[in-house]
Amino acid sequence: MAHVVTADCTKDMACAKVCPNNCIYDAGAQVVINADECMDCGLCAQECPVNAIFPADDVPGDKKASVEVNKNFFAGKSAADLDKARVTA
Repeated sequence: MAHVVTADCTKDMACAKVCPNNCIYDAGAQVVINADECMDCGLCAQECPVNAIFPADDVPGDKKASVEVNKNFFAGKSAADLDKARVTA
């Protein structure tokens, strides 16, 4: 189970500063987490100042659309495109 960033994200980037796997990507209006790279440590969720990050299984009902936003961001993207979008702190 990975973590999911919801639409409440303000792109503060505090999550990226603590992510040990650098699995956070800039998706434009918000950041997203690559579920294949996330080790589910929860550091991002703890650090998020607006509480926009949840374990995938615990995303509140009114924010469930964010699960698909996170998943769809990675669909069909080349490794080069993903490297450009990766957020590193």
